[in-house]
Amino acid sequence: TGYQRRVHGIVDVAYGGENGFNQAIELSADCLAGVRFIQEKKLITKYFDEISKDTNMYCFGTVDTLKALEMGAVEKLIVWEELDTLRLVSKLPNAPAGEEKVHYLTPKQAEDRKYFVDEETKAPLEVEVGQVVEWFAENYKKFGCSLEFITNKSQEGFQFVKGFGGIGGLLRYQVDFLQLQDLEDGNDEGNNNGGDDFNEDDFM
Repeated sequence: TGYQRRVHGIVDVAYGGENGFNQAIELSADCLAGVRFIQEKKLITKYFDEISKDTNMYCFGTVDTLKALEMGAVEKLIVWEELDTLRLVSKLPNAPAGEEKVHYLTPKQAEDRKYFVDEETKAPLEVEVGQVVEWFAENYKKFGCSLEFITNKSQEGFQFVKGFGGIGGLLRYQVDFLQLQDLEDGNDEGNNNGGDDFNEDDFM
């Protein structure tokens, strides 16, 4: 299959060579921003279509999106570029690998001291704090999905951020998250292997 040529705009430059190339990029900024705006609207419109049809081919919110990623179910991960959710990885000093706890928190929640001390001994924990947006950018390929950052500047983008928390995904197969939650609730509480620690009330 061949490539289809698309001309989105023509700019006049006053220089040749590298200077002219850099000037062309600057002059094309508005045009390129418009292309991204259209692509963003198209992506979010498809996402909303899946929701309106109740296809179970979508996820939203931090908790369900992370579950879907771990399952390998996400085809397109959609994240608001200014999402302020933090990822805290905590463990006791000298604890063996695999005993870390991972929390996804708002900046306000991350001020709570309980995330920085051991629940039983009250000993200080070693805690790494990072932006979940950056973590997604570095790790999304491990989950076999593509990553799409969106803004809140289009009507669709604004609705996605305001109504769905600015994080979600289009899935490659159906996932019933309510049924999944029921199964998890039925599991033994002692079945914790030190994996991601979710609090659904924080994000829904």
